[in-house]
Amino acid sequence: MELTINGTRSPVAVDGAMPLLWVLRDVLNLTGTKFGCGIAACGACTVRVNGRAVRSCVTPAASVAGQRIQTIEGLSGPAGLHPLQQAWIAEQVPQCGYCQSGMLMAAAALLEEKPQPTDADIDAAITNLCRCGTYQRVRAAIHRAANARRSA
Repeated sequence: MELTINGTRSPVAVDGAMPLLWVLRDVLNLTGTKFGCGIAACGACTVRVNGRAVRSCVTPAASVAGQRIQTIEGLSGPAGLHPLQQAWIAEQVPQCGYCQSGMLMAAAALLEEKPQPTDADIDAAITNLCRCGTYQRVRAAIHRAANARRSA
């Protein structure tokens, strides 16, 4: 099977039922995507598939073959950090940081769908769990990134 991850086509010889999370981490060595709960509840494993936030721990690899998969490793570009990553730093979002890659990917999907999200939009879209409780900072960072993208 062939997966397109961060713009690169990667042939992988795995059982199609293998969760995308384990293909990313164990087969392709893209360890930015984290294992949290294994039941799609926490969001640590969130990646984007065709722009949508997807919990990779319950997504069979075969179900995303031929689609565009983006991991945290592909969020920044040649110009540098993504506006969300810059906002995350400015708002001092990370504490332990474990959930942050999934949180950033969910936020990127939100901004693609709603470039100027309201607090209610953010609360509805960002269902990722953060044991450190940085939800207020996450919301502030998403607004900061949205404003930066609007100004650019």
